[in-house]
Amino acid sequence: MATVPFYAKQAGECDLFEHAWRKQLPLLIKGPTGCGKTRFVEHMAAQLGRPLVTVSCHDDLSASDLVGRFLIGNGNTVWSDGPLARAVRTGAICYLDEVVEARKDTTVVLHPLADDRRVLPIERTGEELVAPPEFMLVISYNPGYQNLLKGLKPSTRQRFVALSMGYPTPEVEFTIVQAESGVSPHHAEQLVRLAKSLRSLTEHDLEETVSTRLLVSAGRLIASGISIQVACHAAIIDALTDDIVTAQALGEVVRALVGDAS
Repeated sequence: MATVPFYAKQAGECDLFEHAWRKQLPLLIKGPTGCGKTRFVEHMAAQLGRPLVTVSCHDDLSASDLVGRFLIGNGNTVWSDGPLARAVRTGAICYLDEVVEARKDTTVVLHPLADDRRVLPIERTGEELVAPPEFMLVISYNPGYQNLLKGLKPSTRQRFVALSMGYPTPEVEFTIVQAESGVSPHHAEQLVRLAKSLRSLTEHDLEETVSTRLLVSAGRLIASGISIQVACHAAIIDALTDDIVTAQALGEVVRALVGDAS
């Protein structure tokens, strides 16, 4: 059996995912960057014993990139499935990460898969793939990045069961940071307290706040022997901002909470 990736449960999200999978319902996961959405899906796919096909969506992602296209090789034209078609054929869990980053016309191909039809029409071949019971469609996005140009259409959103995720509670985040980074309990507690303080700052124009992912990165540096001050600057402050004044202000918070401990 494949190793199940570590994931610290928070508030019934694992049960919701499993029930949605068993009832053949697509799932929409909403949450900030670095809160654990991808790890959660990886954990659940392994827990359910299903292969996972992950697509990181971007501005140039087209419907053909997802479904497939004809390729020419050795004088022949052959059809090549895209990741979505492969997931349907194999009964995998297909995870589209940050789906709102894809081109607007791309999400339309998801509609027949995300409603009661559960089919994927392949127009170029005339084939219509029927999703097996094991197949599941999961999409995610960060609501903080939503605007008029990048948002899910209501016709897409309302086909999905929705799950909202946030940053873990301090107790859960402590468990995650220590387990994922191998840092000492003392330093894990310091990093979690630092995250709480930085997330409460509203006067600085940060696109993102400190994520659990950044805490784990800092913890790994500390566990390798780097001082906590250097680790916090490299993995947290400099990862959050390029503005010198903002970096200095965040550095003051770091010094106030973790001092010069190593």
